[in-house]
Amino acid sequence: MNTGPTASRSELHPNLSLGNLDPFGILPAYMEVVRAWGQAPQQLQDRFNEFFSGLLKVQHQVAERAVGHFVPDFVPAVSYDERFQDKAWIESPWFDLLKEYYLLCTRAIEDAIYATPEVPEKTRRRAAFWARQALNAVSPSNFLWTNPIALTRFIATGGMSLAEGYKLWVNDLASNDIRMVDDEALTLGTDIAATPGQVVYRNDLMEVIQYGPATTQVRRTPVVIVAPWINKYYVLDLSPDKSLVRYLVNQGFTVFITSWKNPDGAMGDTRFDDYLTRGAATIIDVARAICGVDTVHAVGYCIGGTLLSALMAWYARGGGATPVSSWTLLTTLIDFDSPGDIDAFITDDGIRYIEERMAANGYLDGGEMGGTFRWLRPNSLIWRYVIHNYLYGEEPPPMDVLQWNVDCTRLPKAMHSFYLREFYLRNRLIVPDDLVLAGRAIDLRLIEAPAYVVGTEQDHIAPWKETFKIAGLVRGPVRYTLATSGHILGILSAPVTPPKRRYWSGDASGARDAEAWRTGIEKTAGSWWEDWSRWLGGQCGDLVAAREPGSAAHPPLAAAPGTYVLEK
Repeated sequence: MNTGPTASRSELHPNLSLGNLDPFGILPAYMEVVRAWGQAPQQLQDRFNEFFSGLLKVQHQVAERAVGHFVPDFVPAVSYDERFQDKAWIESPWFDLLKEYYLLCTRAIEDAIYATPEVPEKTRRRAAFWARQALNAVSPSNFLWTNPIALTRFIATGGMSLAEGYKLWVNDLASNDIRMVDDEALTLGTDIAATPGQVVYRNDLMEVIQYGPATTQVRRTPVVIVAPWINKYYVLDLSPDKSLVRYLVNQGFTVFITSWKNPDGAMGDTRFDDYLTRGAATIIDVARAICGVDTVHAVGYCIGGTLLSALMAWYARGGGATPVSSWTLLTTLIDFDSPGDIDAFITDDGIRYIEERMAANGYLDGGEMGGTFRWLRPNSLIWRYVIHNYLYGEEPPPMDVLQWNVDCTRLPKAMHSFYLREFYLRNRLIVPDDLVLAGRAIDLRLIEAPAYVVGTEQDHIAPWKETFKIAGLVRGPVRYTLATSGHILGILSAPVTPPKRRYWSGDASGARDAEAWRTGIEKTAGSWWEDWSRWLGGQCGDLVAAREPGSAAHPPLAAAPGTYVLEK
């Protein structure tokens, strides 16, 4: 789940070499594209002609703007690019032309790859992804002499900006990382992960945190959150103004959450089944026992949502009453057919290579997974920090989201191999009775509990149209919500005045066409949290006296955020 943790000591680190990337099918993809264009010389010539015509037009338009002429038909090569928003990229004719040439060239190359005739779409996507990495790396914004802001600062500071950047570079080189944040500025339990609560259960896989009440009465049915185990649970309990957990507690819900143990080599054989039975199913049983109820409302975020979906189907196959009366999925992939840019890493050879690395110590280092996610958005998660740290000489600032982002966790070998192969590579979760988990064949069509599903418009880890597919896979009613922003910030969408976010929300039961669904829904200003809270109130029953954390059978073991979250 992670929209950009750190990279370190791996083939996916920002300092990676092309030789390390062969398992991910770069060269075969490029060779296939080159071969196909070689067999279509006239189409290739037409593309070249269009490209050179574009270059001449850009040159003329930039020259017109340089002498103060208004160019009514000027269309930038890219309408918006975060790297070139400073006015210096327009006010100087040289930098304006350099920027427009670069954007036109990169767009032409990517478009040509995507338009390659007679080549499978997956091959085109993979070739375009890796080409984009190289093109991003040579952006003029990444170099001192072609970055007007860096040059201006260099002159204004008498070269000290570059001297400070050199110090930061040396420090990052020593740590084998490109720092994004001052990760010592905020303290767990004080500044972040600070919602009051208690650890009420612990096994070798997770701690269960129950949060204290903030109201005199609470809803009868508790809310149980299955957090992702890629990074740590407190993405849902960051600073108080971003904490979804705190918001739920303030709305009168009893909230439980999984805080997963950071695996070591001894946990290498921990399986996906273990996360299912000793993780998600166990926290649900603990919450039911403490609250004295038959059912809970379960929430799953990212991979936690994938686990919860499998658990719901596992319960349905069990023949008894399902202990989850309703459920929520946050940016969750169920159908892995088109998982976005991460698909560039999903090959047989690539997974085998990762498995060989995991075999050495029993886990995948969290920095390696983090590096993968950084490469999905390199301009904002890698090159931005190269520019600000090294060219501008700026110390990384403190920021709660980024501090969580770099607080990586390891992934057990057996679980991660299974997840990559059976979900991403073979997409078996959506095939009825094909995938067997903890002794039961999984069939999503058996799930009848009402669901609230959230996708985010700019999600690069769980593309929203893929998360929408759950609506056509389950039997129960589905309310789907599409929030603006991305995988993390789209979820951390606390209500503010005036509203910063927008969302679409409405019934999607049985729907299969995501865009058609959105077309028929009115866009709403505000936070989707408010819509969810209203829906959740209707699912979680009447009000009862507020519950303090724990019970006689499950006495408090430690104050939140607990001990597992502190493990490095």
